[in-house]
This record gives sequence, C-alpha cells and structure tokens, in this order.
Amino acid sequence: MTRLKLMLSGTALVATLALSGFLVANHRPNTAWDQQAYIWQRVWTKEHASALLQSRHLFSALRVLALQHHPQTGWPNLSIDYDELKKDGRPLWLVVRLDEQLNPADRPAIYQHIFALTQSWQARGLNLLGVEIDHDAASARLPEYLQFLQGLKQGLPPALQLSITALPTWISSPIFPKILQLTDQSVLQVHAVLSPEQGLFDAKLALGWIKRYSQLSDRPFRAALPAYGMGLTGGGSKDWQVESESPLRMTNNKQELTVAPQQLAQFIQQLQTQRLPSLQGLIWFRLPLASDQRAWSLSTLSAVILQQPLTPNWQVKIHSLPAKLNETKQLHDIVLHNAGPADAPLPRQISIVASDCLAADAIGNYQLASDRSQQHFKLIKPDQLRSGQSRPIGWLRCSSLQEDKTLVSP
Repeated sequence: MTRLKLMLSGTALVATLALSGFLVANHRPNTAWDQQAYIWQRVWTKEHASALLQSRHLFSALRVLALQHHPQTGWPNLSIDYDELKKDGRPLWLVVRLDEQLNPADRPAIYQHIFALTQSWQARGLNLLGVEIDHDAASARLPEYLQFLQGLKQGLPPALQLSITALPTWISSPIFPKILQLTDQSVLQVHAVLSPEQGLFDAKLALGWIKRYSQLSDRPFRAALPAYGMGLTGGGSKDWQVESESPLRMTNNKQELTVAPQQLAQFIQQLQTQRLPSLQGLIWFRLPLASDQRAWSLSTLSAVILQQPLTPNWQVKIHSLPAKLNETKQLHDIVLHNAGPADAPLPRQISIVASDCLAADAIGNYQLASDRSQQHFKLIKPDQLRSGQSRPIGWLRCSSLQEDKTLVSP
C-alpha cells in the first residue's frame, strides 16, 4: 500500500478526560459500520498517547504498522509504544508491510519474523485480533502471493485471524477469489492506488470498486479511506518520490495532493445508500497526530465520521504596521484563518478593497491580481488548512483598506 501523520497537565488533563467521556457517552457514530484507524508512524512520540485517548469514541480497533520488509534493506526498526497500546486496551491488528515482490526463498525468514512478533505481542498482554498483510503484488504474481498466504495461515495460532490489504486491480484476477476464501477478512484500499498524477481519491471509481468487491466473496471486508495528504517531489511520471509522514531531502518541483473532508463526507453518504452486506466498516488512514500536518486533524476526522456539518468559516485577518518615517502608506500583512469546525481546501480567491497602493504581493499558495480598487489573491496551488490554523497569503502597502468589504470565494 502506498502510504503517502498535548502534553497536558493539571486542570487541562482533567478537562480532556471529561471531554473524552462526554464524547463516548453522547456522540457514537450514527452508522452501523464499524470504524477503525491505521497507526502508520514508524517512530512513536508522546503525541500518540493523546491521539489514542482522544480517539476512543471513534475507533473500535487499531491497525498498527509493526513490521516492514524490503528485499534490499531488510527489516527496519519500528519504534512502538507497547505500554500505550496495552493501556489503551482496544483490539489490535498487527500489520506487516512487504515491499517489492515476494521471493519464495525469503518466505521462511518472513514467517519467522511474523510468528515471533505475534508471540511477543501476546506475551505483552496486548489485545491482538490478528495479522494483516499489506503487499502490493502485481495481478500476475497473485498465484505466488496465494502460496505465501497459505503458508502463513498454517503457521498462525488458530485464535488469530488473517487479513490482507487488497488492491482494486486484483478484482478481475481469477486467482483473487481463492485468496479471499483463505482470509478471515480483508481491506479494500481505494486511495492512492492509481498514478500520483491521478490524485489520492476518486469517489466514482472507489464506489465502483467497492460494489464489485462485495460481489466476489461473502467474507467480511472493510474499505480503507484517506484522511491525509502527500507531497510529490522530483521530475514527474515514474520519477516522482512520495513524501508523506517523513520529509524527503528533495525539495525541487514539489506538488501537494490532498483530499477534502467534504468530499469523503459526500462519498460516505452515497455509500450508505448501497446494498453491500459484506461491507463491515471503514478504516481510516491514518491516526492523526498534532504535528502531522499532512493528516486531517482529529476534530475533522471526527466530524466526518459522526456526520457533523463541515461548513467552512474563513476569516481574513489584516495586521497593519505603522508607517515608518518618510513613508506615507502602511504595510498590511494578510493572513487567512480557518475558523470552521473542520480542515478545508483553501478558497480559490480572496478579494480586498484597497486604495492608493504603492506595492503588493502574494506568497505561498496565492498569486496577486490587481485592479483600480481591489487586490485579488488567486489560488494557484491547492492545499488544505487545518481547523483553527492560519496562513499568511500576502501583503499590501496601501493608504487605506476596507476590511468589512473583504470577499472570500470558496
């Protein structure tokens, strides 16, 4: 799968606990579908404890990236806070990410790592439900993948379930129904499965994939949905490199891909009108952390799951600095603030009524276009702004501004 991410004390901690209790009691998701989340960060921080606590009302189970294997680099060390997982107590899926193609000669070592880790998790007292394999096999290599899963299934303790992450391209393969019958359940990934140029998520394609997938087997499955963005760096086409949870050293030709919460909310409403008896729930990629600027905020993800309003509330804040000596026009910094309940795509244009301007410019995601009485900040690079956060978009050096006539065009 292409994975394109409070310290509280005293009264603040008590307030947070009280709020979590209120949410658990009063705001359960109003859908019959089960909701789960992936924890995909390879290094755990203190933010995970806060995210786990604040997400208890949302997710019934957690799917944790626990092992990753690449034929050239082996098994990187993943730093997981097992004490937090045990304290959290929710059911867990141990997720194993297998990169590149599976070499039959590597199977014994892979099995050994998986079996050893499942035993370790159980010895730690973790509430382990099963193992999920995340492997982007080409459709032509599904027979080999089937053999790998057969060996894995035979070695797993009977009490543990086996799940896989499935790609939409597998739906047409005659081998894939055999794979589904081998598993206890599966996860259909409907995000970031096409080329980077085609974006993170296409609602029409995703709905078609889910409907076709539900006809393949009576085994339960869940759909994995995106709650994140990613950056692309490099030259384009196959030369793109994906920047998601961790930054890349390359900074040239960076392009941001996002998916709006409003888009997913509409998709879920549409999905609820379908007759899909095998669809058991949704899994969100990925659990939001406060510092994970490419993931939706937890409040936004909560609003989507609980089907709460996502109406944007944009505020344009103008910070005026006194004119210096020998200057007749003030400098005005223009800042866009998201005062709404959810993360939202940047508005396409902000128009400010200003007169007698000496100079002006836009920065970041906007470009400036001026006429005699207005300064128009036009969006040139789509992105999202988290709920409660602000972003500078430019500056003006003008004699006067009419803030009450500022117009934001979504």
